[in-house]
Amino acid sequence: MAAMGELAAESGNIRPSTSSAAISNFEMNVKPTTTPDEDDSSMSSSATEIFDPSESNTKGQWGYDSNGTWRRHGSSESATSTGLSSISSSVGTDDRMVDRTTPDSHSKKRMADGTLKHILVGRGTGSAMISAPIPLPQAATTIDPIAQTALPKRRGRPPKDKPATVGHAGKVRRASMISKLHDRVRPRSSIPAQLPKDIFASECIEAAQASRLDPYALHPGEHQLLADMLMNKEVTIYLNIRNAVLRLWTQNPLCSVTPEEAAGCAKEGRFFGLAEVAYKWLVRNSYINFGCLEIPKERPPFKKSARQKTVVVIGAGVSGLTTARQLEGLFAQYSERWTDVGESPPRVIILEGRKRIGGRVYSKPLRSQVEGSLPGNLRNTVEMGAMIVTGFEHGNPLDTVMRGQLGLHYHLMTDALTIYDIDGKPVDEETDMINTELYTDISDRTGEFRAVAQQHNTLKGDDELIDRARDPIADGFEGFQLEPLFPVDNAKHRKPVLKRGRRRNAPPGTEKLTGRSRVIEESGASQSAARAAKTMGWQLKEGVAKNQSVSLLRVAQASLHPTLGTIMDEAIEQYQGVVKMTPQDMRLLNWHHANLEYANAAPVSSLSLSGHDQDTGNEFEGAHSEIIGGYTQLPRGLMNLPTKLDVRFDRVVESVHYNDSSDPDLTTKVVCTSGEVIHADEVVITAPLGVLKSDAIDFDPPLPGWKQGAISRLGFGLLNKIVLLYDKPFWDDSRDMFGLLNEADQLDSLNPAHYAQKRGRFYLIWNASKISGRPMLVALMAGHSAHEAETMNTNSMLNDINKRLRKTFAPNVVPAPTEVIVTRWKRDPFARGTYSYVAPETRPGDYDYMAEPVGNLHFAGEATCGTHPATVHGAFLSGLRVAADVMNVLAGPITLPNPLVGPLALKTEPTHLYSSAQVLVSGALAGSFAVGGFPNEVNAQAFPEPIIKQEHDTTGSLASIPQAPTSTASKLAGGPPRHSVCARDRSFWVQPAAYDSGDLNYEANIMGTILSQLGERPPKPKRPGVNPFILYTKAIWDEVKAHCSSNDPLAGRDAIRQTIGKWWREASAEVKAPYLEASLKAQELADGVRVEWETNAKKWDEEARVIRGQYVRDHPATATMVKGGGRSGVGAESMGLSKRKTNVSNCVVLDHA
Repeated sequence: MAAMGELAAESGNIRPSTSSAAISNFEMNVKPTTTPDEDDSSMSSSATEIFDPSESNTKGQWGYDSNGTWRRHGSSESATSTGLSSISSSVGTDDRMVDRTTPDSHSKKRMADGTLKHILVGRGTGSAMISAPIPLPQAATTIDPIAQTALPKRRGRPPKDKPATVGHAGKVRRASMISKLHDRVRPRSSIPAQLPKDIFASECIEAAQASRLDPYALHPGEHQLLADMLMNKEVTIYLNIRNAVLRLWTQNPLCSVTPEEAAGCAKEGRFFGLAEVAYKWLVRNSYINFGCLEIPKERPPFKKSARQKTVVVIGAGVSGLTTARQLEGLFAQYSERWTDVGESPPRVIILEGRKRIGGRVYSKPLRSQVEGSLPGNLRNTVEMGAMIVTGFEHGNPLDTVMRGQLGLHYHLMTDALTIYDIDGKPVDEETDMINTELYTDISDRTGEFRAVAQQHNTLKGDDELIDRARDPIADGFEGFQLEPLFPVDNAKHRKPVLKRGRRRNAPPGTEKLTGRSRVIEESGASQSAARAAKTMGWQLKEGVAKNQSVSLLRVAQASLHPTLGTIMDEAIEQYQGVVKMTPQDMRLLNWHHANLEYANAAPVSSLSLSGHDQDTGNEFEGAHSEIIGGYTQLPRGLMNLPTKLDVRFDRVVESVHYNDSSDPDLTTKVVCTSGEVIHADEVVITAPLGVLKSDAIDFDPPLPGWKQGAISRLGFGLLNKIVLLYDKPFWDDSRDMFGLLNEADQLDSLNPAHYAQKRGRFYLIWNASKISGRPMLVALMAGHSAHEAETMNTNSMLNDINKRLRKTFAPNVVPAPTEVIVTRWKRDPFARGTYSYVAPETRPGDYDYMAEPVGNLHFAGEATCGTHPATVHGAFLSGLRVAADVMNVLAGPITLPNPLVGPLALKTEPTHLYSSAQVLVSGALAGSFAVGGFPNEVNAQAFPEPIIKQEHDTTGSLASIPQAPTSTASKLAGGPPRHSVCARDRSFWVQPAAYDSGDLNYEANIMGTILSQLGERPPKPKRPGVNPFILYTKAIWDEVKAHCSSNDPLAGRDAIRQTIGKWWREASAEVKAPYLEASLKAQELADGVRVEWETNAKKWDEEARVIRGQYVRDHPATATMVKGGGRSGVGAESMGLSKRKTNVSNCVVLDHA
């Protein structure tokens, strides 16, 4: 569930709506209304018709796209090719959700090798309702000008060179079997061989970041699970596997990641145990296989009368539906946990007090519908609650559901914003800008009183290896670097991170920027107030010294619970003594106050000074967007796909009798006001914080003091809207919003207190035409004005806004609206407000307390998500979290395989290549080896030997020089493996029949002759490894260190590196040019050196070949030497020749006595 005022969702590829020109051509058979239509947000209608577009012939097939890269048709690269159209409401659908019987539909399952298998799935009564396939309208891709922008493609999963599974063809549905798949799954089978290593590594890193995980460190949950189980190098191996599994999921969230695919992310079979842990943890904590996804189920036989546990979810908002949907998926993936003991997997029941789903996500259908005004026959709706998706990038889980699975249409919002003063004239852009910068400066200064978030230190992997998706070399070979690391700059493979802030990324009304005090680079917070104001462009008052500043400490310490509004108003008053401030400046500054009140759903005087922005740093990236046809399509999709959830409407919960201990004799019951009683094993409460504050639900036993304290200390705010529908637009329909300034209670006052009551009235007006399909304006009522709207007459509000609009858009005629809707969320008994905020008395851990369970009573909702409160995605994440909590109770914690990491495996080689003497030596080294034989699989584990990959030199080496003639017997013996360097390998020891002292002395004489005449062979030059980012880091390190230290004296190297990376990504081409040029020159120099080396090496090899041939002709090998007896007929052992040899190419002389 999420709050009403712009509870987050996301953005990305555009799914535009009908343009204003097209709308004006529609014949709108609508009767004008003279009486405004009020709505208290508790009455609603909802439809469930689902459109499933026909499958394209290319879906599920692999091919090259225009960029020459592998991708699978039907993947989540764009919202138009996800296999599902809008889960939308149709014009002719019923208001109440009813069960219907639907025909069979096609479903897709991914095979282990990456291909898609199309099957026919029968859906019976009560399943998700699917109509006949309807293709998406072509206009959906051409309506919005922004949609024509070329967007980057995501790679699909390329086909494997070899099938992933070997031996058995059956699927493995149990994650606990991953560590035992050595005979069924090939290592690396999920790693595309055709994809360059650097691209694969960058995709893995992006996948981790898109999942809100650090690609270089364990999550605290992973750390708690594995901290005592992993060696240092194994952390890097685990992270590489985990990131690769996440890559599989993000590439195509329409298909669940299977255990076989997870095992294929390991590069060696002995790491299947790590793959099992990564898979289990990612599935259990809903980082993969979540959302509207069909999970393949095992259907073991069990009796219908088998025992079945029940989970009751109270509330059918986004958090409640997400909880139920995820639990259904987890129960399917872990079904053996119950079927193995003769039980049925648990069932989930959702109780909803309203007659609709969605909670505070509510797209109310308009009374007058215009068919064809929106793509896909979507209904004309107005967003009563959540409206804005605040960025799809950087980890928003709704990206997976809304774009990757449901394929919803959406409109990307533009950054254009005009603010109109009380006289109807637009505010000068320069005046607007300097006031915005001043407000930002004041926000920065109040940031000195912020509570510092606690950092979690977890195990970290090797950054350089993870950047290359490489595992560490096995133990015992730390000194070897046989394969040089290629230079990688993963930043170039990552999507650019847009700067936040007004005029930089998103409009101020959509992002909690101005409302969320955020230190922006180059801000004047560290300067004196006078210097900062002058830099912004303000005119200082006469006699103001350059070092004059503002001091807020005294006011902040004057109260036990200081508020943000008090401190910011104090800063404004002190700035009035520094700069010349006009009444218009005060109106602009209070407009930003109103925007802050919109972001928090509370007056600034009610916000905590130290914690109002406690979620800062967790924002998602990307442009903001609106859902075409209504945000309700999200909860509707969660409820209906892939199967319909058991949602029971009109179930108003009166009391919950839960078990606060582990006593099995205590029964848990949920009692409704109708008298209905539902027995449960686990109960999930997703009711809004306002409902919990009102004590509308009776808990037996009463909630503990720590839970009640968190409920009472957190604030629950209010935001309302007035919706105006017209026949045609009289405003600039290309703009998504415009702002209105409000006058103070006393005309032209400079006192901040005189602006508090009215500053939030209609301060921001959205143009909702593109998402509703009709000419529509939505005016916001924030702060005190939101509470005023609860009691104010609708006609009075309509008269006030009509006056403002006529003054603003004169001489255009502003007609009376044909339909008016006013939200009053405080009146709604199932909401009692919009979303939570940090009140002055709130403690730092209260959001965590809200999320903590009490016995078998669990809690979800935006007010339980401290990292993303007051948002739809926060509600969604809370549903995923609580589903994992319930699973931990019902199925037990994650179990680790034993052993977690298998032993190194010995290479097996034919016995006929070794002499009996060598076998005897091997037997002496390993007592478990049988004489004349080789160790079996068990013995191989006792003497592990890694296989090290060497870089092959294609330009020629000593091996290309003709060798001295050897006997046929010598050639048949074969000699040791070329890459062996381990003394425990029997091939490390000399075979006397193949190599004797005479042979070695003869070869040593040849090499001595070559080296005496030519000298050493030219050494291969090292790779330059000059990275422009590294050059940039060296040049700017001190500057960034000073910058970080000014904001945080305790900032360490990690913070400096992160800041440097951010500056580099945001740097202009001019800034990067010198470093790129230096890197290019170094590379050109290295290329020249390499060409010169290749020429010299080739010349050396040719001359050495001539010298070798001449020596063989002048000193032919004797028969005694050929027989292996040496020049004097003495055997190797009698000469005292050591049995140890080496495979290092330029060290050919062995030990002699």
